[in-house]
Amino acid sequence: MILQDRILQHFSAQGFDCKVAMQPLVVLPATAAPSQLALQQDRKELTLILSKNALLDVATQLRDTPEFCFEQLIDVCGVDYLTYGIDEWVTDKATGSGFERAVNKQGLTVEPFSGPRFAVVYHLLSVKLNQRLRLKVFLDEVDLRLPSVMPIWPAANWFEREAFDLFGFLFEGHPDLRRILTDYGFIGHPFRKDFPVSGHVEMRYDKATERVIYQPVSIPERVLVPKVIREDSRYLEGEPSHG
Repeated sequence: MILQDRILQHFSAQGFDCKVAMQPLVVLPATAAPSQLALQQDRKELTLILSKNALLDVATQLRDTPEFCFEQLIDVCGVDYLTYGIDEWVTDKATGSGFERAVNKQGLTVEPFSGPRFAVVYHLLSVKLNQRLRLKVFLDEVDLRLPSVMPIWPAANWFEREAFDLFGFLFEGHPDLRRILTDYGFIGHPFRKDFPVSGHVEMRYDKATERVIYQPVSIPERVLVPKVIREDSRYLEGEPSHG
């Protein structure tokens, strides 16, 4: 029995409403009931989408049930769907005007993503059974709290601190939730798509006061769009040699 069937059979027997979805993006509302689960099979990878209220229960079963045995947490990361599905610059040919068009954003219509803005993603590995699974929990922008999985996988410690630092997710129950990559006085969360490329403030050493000071960013923000041709040159026929 494949992993997808085992998950469906196990959690259905536990009273969960587990459904299989084939869409490229499967969204489970942030306010979904704890009993709701969705399975997505895409590019031979399996993703289990669940609500934050069911996270600890489902994660514990995935670790302790012999037919799953996901004893190892590989990574915890975040996704910001703020501009999901929006293309600023689409082409399959080289162009001399793409950069200016991207900077001025002429004719660009921005429609916000209709689902929850954020998602927290967990990558699991079963060394014993040689199988992998991805967990995804959607969060509304107004409530970025969810339980820490450190009691289940202690390796989540630094992963959750990183996700807090870069996205602003609040992992309740984490023993030491503080920034890990940016400075303690850093303003904002740099992996959010509405965070400016150059940041909000810059830091420099001031000789007059003999200390490090913060000041508003003095670098003008720029948008760089590469001029590329989308064809893959590896599959082009070679030119005849003249030798």
